Amino acid sequence: MTFQRSPARDRGVAVLLIVATLAITLADAGTGPQLHFALFMGIAPLIAALRCSYRWTGAVAAVYLLCQVLIQVRLVPEWSVASKVVGVFGALLVAVFALVLCRTRLEREALYARTSMVADAVQREMLRELPLTAGPLEAYGFYVSAQEGARVGGDIYEAVETPHGLRLVIGDVQGKGMPAIGAGHEVLASFREAAYYKDSLEAVAERMEQALARYNVRSAERGGQERFVTALLLEVRGEDGTKVLSCGHIPYYLVRGGRVTERSDGEGGLPLGLGRLTDETRQSVAVEPVADDWIVLCTDGVTEARGADGSFYPLADRLARWVHLEPDELARTLRADLERFTGGQLKDDATVLIVRRAPHTARPEAADATAAGAPQDRDRRPRSGGRDRAMTGIS
Repeated sequence: MTFQRSPARDRGVAVLLIVATLAITLADAGTGPQLHFALFMGIAPLIAALRCSYRWTGAVAAVYLLCQVLIQVRLVPEWSVASKVVGVFGALLVAVFALVLCRTRLEREALYARTSMVADAVQREMLRELPLTAGPLEAYGFYVSAQEGARVGGDIYEAVETPHGLRLVIGDVQGKGMPAIGAGHEVLASFREAAYYKDSLEAVAERMEQALARYNVRSAERGGQERFVTALLLEVRGEDGTKVLSCGHIPYYLVRGGRVTERSDGEGGLPLGLGRLTDETRQSVAVEPVADDWIVLCTDGVTEARGADGSFYPLADRLARWVHLEPDELARTLRADLERFTGGQLKDDATVLIVRRAPHTARPEAADATAAGAPQDRDRRPRSGGRDRAMTGIS
């Protein structure tokens, strides 16, 4: 996020300070030599230095200095020359200090903007913006980092189209925020590579395990912390169906016919980074979604988010309440509701992915009908209270 100043706001603040300085100076001119409130208006150029551009800060400082000279020369005739010189010199120092302060602030803001731009570009490369698309699949959702000001943290996600089908991963690194980025990056990079070249989800998970093991060795050598990663891998291979492989990740949710079901297919596998603790190999599980199914994936930063009364966020209940919404609107609604539920105080990174087949993707039956020359009337498709609006399954 780059820092942008508002010229209109700068001008408004500067004009207000100039008017206030002139008004107090004129008021001093009518109160006699006993009271001089304008002597305290040195705060005006300092406020301008913190809020305005360099040019407008200079304008406020110049008006302040001229008003102080007028006061010292015209409004306090009983003061000695030395006192007047000291007063003018003091006003000059305040004006110069305001200009220096403004210049320093602007240089720091420019440095911050450049640093933020670089960091933002790096973070965007690590985690792609939602929604994701992979062939006919769409993944809407949101990601919120527990680290204030950070775009990424301990959660990862990705969806890619490969020769072996459409593959998607969501993961949660042990820890949160910036310290967990390194392990998450290693796992995510290995998934992006292995998803293209490995024939099975088990082989993809093994490559991710190896990448994380190498990272943990390097981290330990530097005195850092070894980490593990929970992950859920999803694969869609057209008519061959869908497979799920869980590496210690929390269950996902299946939305079918307006009903929400918690699914733990493939549950039992150890998290990545802990696979060497047992001789058991991870096994993917075949599932059979039907038309119009949605799959909702999340991390425990969502399901374990607590409200003011200490209760956990009821994701399944919220999904059941809003299944009629389109995926993008559902993602926005869930995020806003999660922030309200926690009072904006998320303690962990939170990610939700709402996965479905794109609305414009033709079903196999529709494709066969088109090939046979059968007419299709989209406007005559049955609807069910808005719940089936342009939704197709992931099978």
